[in-house]
Amino acid sequence: MSIDINGISSNRVTGPVDDSQLKKPADQAAPPPEPSSGNTAQDTVSLSDDAVQLGKLDKSAISAPVVDTQRVEQVKAAIANGDYEVNPEKIADKMMQFESMLKPKG
Repeated sequence: MSIDINGISSNRVTGPVDDSQLKKPADQAAPPPEPSSGNTAQDTVSLSDDAVQLGKLDKSAISAPVVDTQRVEQVKAAIANGDYEVNPEKIADKMMQFESMLKPKG
């Protein structure tokens, strides 16, 4: 039974493929041709001042500690001394603000 897909029929298959017909992996491929010594163009990139500033801010945010260890020590000391006060109204307000941020708008 012969199947013709896009103009290819089974009678066009000639047998096993020899190694010269196989594609070589990229690491074994021939090196790209050397550019000619003639007119060679180079790509350039320029960043706006805002983009440079954002890059600096990104680097400083990444390098900043995730936990404020000084604040953690202050809270630990306040708990140990019995000076730590819980404000339930403030906690409830913050929970409500957070909850309202989770609700879809619309």
